[in-house]
Amino acid sequence: MNTEHVPLQAAAAGDPPPVPPEPPLPSDCCESGCPICVHDLYAQELDAYRQALAAWRQRHPGTDPAG
Repeated sequence: MNTEHVPLQAAAAGDPPPVPPEPPLPSDCCESGCPICVHDLYAQELDAYRQALAAWRQRHPGTDPAG
């Protein structure tokens, strides 16, 4: 059996893959130079998501989180 790309349903039931963050809408940024912009927060959330996804993939090798 080739397990290179196991469907998500075969992953452990109690360990779903992380969900990527929603990018900010163009209207979410006020363009006033805030010290912490919504784009900065999104970049942090995206980095955390990528780290969580890498950890999830290590726990579920060969599983495609896209299902």
